[in-house]
Amino acid sequence: MIVGLTGGIGSGKSTIVKMFSQFDNIAIYIADDEAKKLMSTSKEIKNQLISEFGDQVYINNELNRAYLASIVFKNKEKLAILNSIVHPVVNEHLQSFIKKNTDKDYILYENAILFENGSDSFCDKIITVTAPEDVRINRVVKRDNTTIEDVKNRIKNQWNVTKKTLQSHYIIDNVDLTYSRQQVLKIHNYLTKYIS
Repeated sequence: MIVGLTGGIGSGKSTIVKMFSQFDNIAIYIADDEAKKLMSTSKEIKNQLISEFGDQVYINNELNRAYLASIVFKNKEKLAILNSIVHPVVNEHLQSFIKKNTDKDYILYENAILFENGSDSFCDKIITVTAPEDVRINRVVKRDNTTIEDVKNRIKNQWNVTKKTLQSHYIIDNVDLTYSRQQVLKIHNYLTKYIS
């Protein structure tokens, strides 16, 4: 079973994934981490990114994230092009990860743009992590040392929370960590009972 986990920027998806990582009977795939690795190691992705965004997209063979972000987060068409280059390779990688982990009760597949890129279509269940927008903005400003305006631009490129939650099986309200832990345990117990 594939359980998608998503949520808007700053909702605390990574915190929730850490809470799920305590369970030995699941495997966790973090799309963003794997995409970053593949953007540095996949010749196919590298060649397409250079062709689309220019040579300065890599410096000393390392992805120039700041340069790429400055282009794609202000231009929806460029963001769509980036996604069309990276996502097929990530999806292929995910499929091989799923095959290697068939002994697990379920695979938790964390993807910030699960709905936006259509990955929800192969998830059996979906969890959306939420938090009030002002909390999310403050978290990202602190975490990324960025501006409120920059965070708002990134939020604009994601589906709104209501649209996500309406298509989710579970919602984790991630403000109080004790409450978040209780919700994670409850969902995990339900998912593992659901399987057996």
